Amino acid sequence: MILVTGATGTVGGLVLARLPAGRAVRVLARQPERVTAPHPSVEVVRGDYGDQASLERALQGVSRVLLVTNPSADGDARFIRVARRAGVEHVVKLSAANVGDPLADDLITQWQRRNEELLLSSGLAWTLLRPRSFMSNTLSWAPAIRAEGTVRALYGTFASACVDPRDVAEVAVRALIEDGHEGRAYTLTGPEALSSADQTEQLGKALGLALRFEELAPDQARSGLLRRYPEDVAEALLHSAHRLKCGAKARVENTVFDVTGRAAGPFRAWAEDHAEAFAGGPAGAEPELSPGPPRRVVRRKRPLAR
Repeated sequence: MILVTGATGTVGGLVLARLPAGRAVRVLARQPERVTAPHPSVEVVRGDYGDQASLERALQGVSRVLLVTNPSADGDARFIRVARRAGVEHVVKLSAANVGDPLADDLITQWQRRNEELLLSSGLAWTLLRPRSFMSNTLSWAPAIRAEGTVRALYGTFASACVDPRDVAEVAVRALIEDGHEGRAYTLTGPEALSSADQTEQLGKALGLALRFEELAPDQARSGLLRRYPEDVAEALLHSAHRLKCGAKARVENTVFDVTGRAAGPFRAWAEDHAEAFAGGPAGAEPELSPGPPRRVVRRKRPLAR
């Protein structure tokens, strides 16, 4: 039995759509009605990390777990305690690439490190997924693109090796259904490092539009973040953005190929597949990320290093 958490979010939903139909799969969700189960055999149960009884019910009979949590909460500690008592064998945890950057000490990265350490010291078998920023984060640009044909971002000329969340999901599925991934920390990136200005250009080509890019000043970025997040989180995001300026997010890893046997997908392909989310609907409408069909996976050309 595989338990999927975070199934109403980006990676969890993509993982759920890609798990083989013959597998026994259970989903833990606060709002089960929001879960799109790809097969009638998928069991969806209501639960919450703060409700220990619901965790005990969800983890009964489970051997492997995809763990997606809010890093600022104490859900990891409670979940891991219950998972140990329930006899879970292997936890695949979604973390972040910043954890591997020794100079990244913002609050969010500290939370992620703490939660990784909880799992590593738990006695459970583990696999860590550390993706670079998701290509789907650019969906936040959709309202301004619709209204003005403009993208605005901080440090827009500095590159990050952003990753297609579909690739993250496919690596997660391999870790959940194959042996040999225990004790591995996978840093997941796209095939090239791109700046926000580069992404704007490629997105414009996918849309058939001449999009403009405008650099945000740090004070403008801070004001925008403070409208959406508490001050400590906003400052953490600004610190993380400064690591982008320092070149800390530009390194490309070959991990997607090593695990799945095919190269990581480029941003231009992601943009073409999701162009409708930027072009359709009224200005200000909230775009959605469609799971879409999994890409064709070729036979592995070299063995996975154990």
